[in-house]
Amino acid sequence: MNTKLTLTIEQEVIEKAKAYAKGKGRSLSDLVENYFKTITASNQPDYKVHGSIAASLLGSFQEPENFDYKKELENAIAEKHLKNG
Repeated sequence: MNTKLTLTIEQEVIEKAKAYAKGKGRSLSDLVENYFKTITASNQPDYKVHGSIAASLLGSFQEPENFDYKKELENAIAEKHLKNG
């Protein structure tokens, strides 16, 4: 169930965040929700990245539904070595 949330944020930050979200093809609500999910996930380690570039990227990537990380990594490594071999 979605519920409306009112936040008080500096206007300049809001404008930049909206532009960022639009550039990523996502809504500002989606970015905020994913950020909250990331920082409240109990199985996630508490990295000290707040305020860094890494912190700004948290939750900004959504992998395709059937994404197989191990297979993609295997393919990338094989491609790298086949090109150089």
